[in-house]
Amino acid sequence: MARFEKYFMRLQNGNDVRGAAIATESEERTLTEGLVTFIANAFAAFLAEKLGKEVSDLRIGIGHDSRVTADVLMAAAIRGLGDAEVYDCGLITTPAMFQSTILHKSDFDGSVMLTASHLPFNRNGMKFFTKEGSLEKTQLTEILGRASACAEALGREDAEQFVSAEALPAPSRAAVPFDMAGVYAEAMKQIICEAVAAEDRLHPLKGLKIIVDAGNGASGFFAEQILRPLGADISGSVFLDPDGHFPNHVPNPEDGAAMEAARNATVTAGADLGVIFDCDGDRGAVVFADGTEVNRNTLIGLLSAIVAESAPGSTVVTDSVTSDELTEFLEKKLGLKHLRFKRGYKNVIDKGIELNAAGERCELAIETSGHGAFKENHFSDDGAYISVKIIIKMAQLMREGKSIESLIADMKSPAESREVRFRITAEDFRAVGEKVLADFRRMAESKGWHIVEPNYEGIRIAFDDSEVKGWVLLRMSLHDPVLPMNLEAGSKGGTDIILSRLEPFFAAYPELTR
Repeated sequence: MARFEKYFMRLQNGNDVRGAAIATESEERTLTEGLVTFIANAFAAFLAEKLGKEVSDLRIGIGHDSRVTADVLMAAAIRGLGDAEVYDCGLITTPAMFQSTILHKSDFDGSVMLTASHLPFNRNGMKFFTKEGSLEKTQLTEILGRASACAEALGREDAEQFVSAEALPAPSRAAVPFDMAGVYAEAMKQIICEAVAAEDRLHPLKGLKIIVDAGNGASGFFAEQILRPLGADISGSVFLDPDGHFPNHVPNPEDGAAMEAARNATVTAGADLGVIFDCDGDRGAVVFADGTEVNRNTLIGLLSAIVAESAPGSTVVTDSVTSDELTEFLEKKLGLKHLRFKRGYKNVIDKGIELNAAGERCELAIETSGHGAFKENHFSDDGAYISVKIIIKMAQLMREGKSIESLIADMKSPAESREVRFRITAEDFRAVGEKVLADFRRMAESKGWHIVEPNYEGIRIAFDDSEVKGWVLLRMSLHDPVLPMNLEAGSKGGTDIILSRLEPFFAAYPELTR
């Protein structure tokens, strides 16, 4: 392995770069300005080669979320983009940076987003986009390899064993400030105005009260630049100001405290709807007027009900941990098809794209985390866009004297849901994990339990007997030495019954700890 290769390659997390930009007591610094500079430089070279252009002919946008390390890493990345024509989009969301390659007012050849989504304040990272969407994992591996080779060729090294940002020359032209938030907001407003088609065309949301919880991330402009100008009352919105320390709650719609904050804000304000985003805006969830939290399975159900009206019989792709109740709602109530695929929003989205390419209609691909992507929106996972779809439908229904809540009134929910995470302590954790999964299947077969097929990830077992009705899914984590196990049951105490049946199996593996 080359001198610097390990420093670059350890930053890869699927198709994203992620690392600790600030050292803590428990975590060393792994993402430095130097590394960011070389990675950005490699992306520019990759993009030039892909498009058959010179780097100096490229138009590249770059933006960041509210993290405290945004400014220094932005400067490093801009330096790395070299002689490309660079547009500084400032504080912005990840989906807007993808749209910056598509919308005609920006039309960049590629874009870079500095973000680590909902991770702790000391983390940061990089996402890359072309007009085709986010990079594939193999493409990012190639870029990191290029960055490492460039650093090796220059033969420079700083005291922290990381390459120096100054090893590359400063760009010949300065980055140009660009109001990408404004461009993106205008596009969203146009979508809402056209779809709602209100009598007051410029104020289609007049009479609606919608609160936004931006979690002190990058999505505060959704309230100020999209909802308010269209006539919505946004009073009662919370945490719109960016603050990379995230002082109020984790910016994550999957987090219980975050959803409770959004619920409280919605109910306190007497709003018709509450909207909550993660830090970089690629995930979202909503809260109904009565405080009902609509995320995970219920969010998928709500968006699917909207899709069913215009695309009857189409397929909805989700990740592997969705409930049986969701499948029943999608297939029996809505007349859709449900493909339960793998965890990982990129896996889910890519499967939706694949189905369409094969001639099977898929308009929605969504993970329970809140990464939701519509075909009509270039399969971009965009928290603002899924919120817009819900808000449009709410405005349409209110004109008919109906409520948005009615769309999922018939959807059932499991009585209990839980997750148990087994950490694998062995050094070769993947081999141990694969053995446990193989043994898990054999154990289930020996007991005559129903193994759900087709199943694309791990082992899913369904129980339906006099004691319990429910299911369990055991799978390998995408990146970590962990075996997550998800359980759901149709009655209180059901997950305890399922666990009691499985405990003897896990007790035989000293390499697993909870």
